[in-house]
This record gives sequence, structure tokens and C-alpha cells, in this order.
Amino acid sequence: MTSRRDSRKMEAPPGSFRAVRNVPGDKSLSHRALIFSAFSRGTSEIVGLGPGRDISATARLLRSLGVTIAGGHVFSAGVDGWAAPEGPLQCENSGTTMRLMAGALAGRSFTSTLIGDRSLSRRPMRRLVEPLESLGAAISLTDAGAAPIHVGGAGKLKGTRVAIDVASAQVRSAFTLAALQAEGASTIESPPGFRDHTERWLEALGRGERLSETEFRIDPGALPAGRYVVAKDPSSAAFLWTAAAIRPGSEITTPGVSLNPGRIGFLEVLEGMGAEINAEVTDSVGGDPVGDVTVRGAPLRSVDVSGSLAVATLDELPLVAILGSMAEGITEVRDAAELRGKESDRIASTVAMIRALGGGAEASADGFQVVGIGWLESGSVDAAGDHRLAMAAAVAALGTRGPVTIEGAGVADVSWPGFYDELEQTWSSR
Repeated sequence: MTSRRDSRKMEAPPGSFRAVRNVPGDKSLSHRALIFSAFSRGTSEIVGLGPGRDISATARLLRSLGVTIAGGHVFSAGVDGWAAPEGPLQCENSGTTMRLMAGALAGRSFTSTLIGDRSLSRRPMRRLVEPLESLGAAISLTDAGAAPIHVGGAGKLKGTRVAIDVASAQVRSAFTLAALQAEGASTIESPPGFRDHTERWLEALGRGERLSETEFRIDPGALPAGRYVVAKDPSSAAFLWTAAAIRPGSEITTPGVSLNPGRIGFLEVLEGMGAEINAEVTDSVGGDPVGDVTVRGAPLRSVDVSGSLAVATLDELPLVAILGSMAEGITEVRDAAELRGKESDRIASTVAMIRALGGGAEASADGFQVVGIGWLESGSVDAAGDHRLAMAAAVAALGTRGPVTIEGAGVADVSWPGFYDELEQTWSSR
């Protein structure tokens, strides 16, 4: 985990900017491409794999199971050929790694122990238990419902039907990866609003079928080795989109971004606040729409974000707080209690960020309110070990009256190494 002592000062020049920028490969798709390839017997190719530390954590964990990953290629003996690990499997700071691999390992004959860093060891994992146990898997957590997770070794899983009460792509995907190893088909249902990358890819591979908007059937069996193309990450692009939205007259274009319907809620928020949005689908990869997005800045107005829109915008809500500070009126976020269990308590840390920069913000049980004053002040923000908070604070520098210092800035490497340099090059483009 990055030391919180490292810092980065960000100060944006005046005026508008215009830029075209490529963002990293999508994190969600990168995790899945690695795990799907490791499930397959033979050699698979991954194009556009994301560069962050979370993705590296998944790759290192799979290598501990005997999978070879090098140069964009993955060679595996198949999930049935995974080797029992010699010790605990380290997920570092990656909740996606821990949750998805808990499902992947649930069908193995050996028991694995999944551990993480201090932050990940505090994050909630209890929601995994009931879906995986319904398949016959053995899984145990701490009394607090957190890691270490002990999973596997229970024998052959049996297909079943489950319904979960939260729109969690990670829980759905964990169940799905376990169900691929079961005897007989399984189905999973949840409220809408989740990212359905796993379902789209499995449908394209002939291993599942969408029964309704929220229910998916998993047909167990081997996955074929193949070629996975990872689209660009809309959650990373959101930081650049926000940068353009803050500065009227600025424009940013991000080509080749995933336009999965569960990933573009933030564009709806930006449009509702007055930014000009142009999103054009140019391709489809593994059932996922991909396209180019252009955002143009304009005077901003407040917005309310709640319900399914809050779910679809969950990762970007710290950016909504920054935009709300630059807008006219009071911006309110509700139905986002999930933020409490992220890398930080992201409701508390987002409010602390706005206040540290002289803005007005109040937390609620499931969200926050931000008062739009049109600008923020210079100040210092504690990233709280949270990559999205660190990156959001850097973007805030486009709307502050002086520099912003981010304490613990290196945590941005979790998702986007080199982000600060990329942002500075973007706002200097004319």
C-alpha cells in the first residue's frame, strides 16, 4: 500500500483546453479477461489490459495457482488444473480480485485463503457467503464479515437459483464463476443497475443466457481459450470528462471507451448539470458497446443523484461532489450507502475533501449534499488511501483559486499510474 506521506501539488493554468486522450484499459474488464483466460485450457491473448496495481494483484494471484501470464498472453491448464497455493493468496487493495477469486476458487478441491492489505481487510465480504454456500461451497470469514476468506475444498458444487438483494456486479460475478464449475445450470437475479460485463462475455462464449433484465442463467462447463479485447475504462475517463466540464469552453475526447449501459450513468449526470455530451458507439467487443465520448464544458447547475442513477455512478460520486461545488444550487446524492465500504468511507472522505478546499458539504447516512459556490479554495486533501479520492482532488485543481496538495497521492497507481502527468498535459493542451 502506498505511503500516505507522499504528496503531489496540482495547479491548473487559466483558460480552456482542448485535447484527445486515451485512458487505460477498463479495470472491470481486465480482471475478468485474466480470470476467464485462466479458466480456459490453452493459450489466450488479452489486448489492452489495464496497467494498475489492482490488475497486477489478480495476475500475481493467478500465477500462484500455476497460471502463466506474460506479454499479453495467458497459458493455463484450465480451472481444473489449478495448483493448490503454497500459502495465503494476497489480493492487496483490490476488492474485485478478492470477491471474484473467492467465487473462482469455490469449486476447487483444495482450500485457499484470500488476504488483503489493511484497507481491504476492513471491507465487507459477507454478501459472498449465502450465494456461494447455496451452490454447496465452503466459505468462511472473520466474525466481522471480512477477510481473510477461506474458500474451497467442499467437493463438487450443485447448480441452483439465487436472488441477491443488492445490484452488485462483483457478487453476481463471484457466484457465476463458481456456478461455471457446478453440476447443472444455475441462475442469479438481483435489482437492476449492476455492470453486466460478466453476463455479456459469457453469453458471447455460449456459457449463459439473459432471462430478463436482471436474471441470468449460467451453463457450466469449460471456457474456450481465445482473444479478449479490453475497452478503455469509463471510470478513468470520468476524471478527464470532469476536467473539461469544470472549464466552460474546454473539450476532451476519449476514444474507444466502454459504453456498457451500467457504466455511463456519470455521462447522464454531466448532461443533467449542463455539460455538452457526444457519445458515439463505434464497435462492439464481447457484447459490450464501445465508442468515442466528447465532453464540452459549460456553466453548471445542481443535480440530484439517487436510485438506479446513484448505483450506475457509484465510482464517480466524488467527482459529482466537485462538480456540485462548481455548479449553481445544491447538489444532493442519496441511495449511495455502498460508498461507506469502499477503500475509504467514501462519503466521509468526499465531504472532508470538499471542506478542505473551502467548500460546503454535509454527509448523510447514504450520501451527501454540496453547496455550489462556483469555485473552491486552495488547500491540502488527505487521499485516505483511496485512489479515486486522490484523483478527484487533482481534478478539483481546475476549479480552485490556488494549488491543491494531495497527501498520499501515490495511491492513484492502484488504477492509473501516471495519472497526474496525464492530467497536467491535458489541461495544458490548447
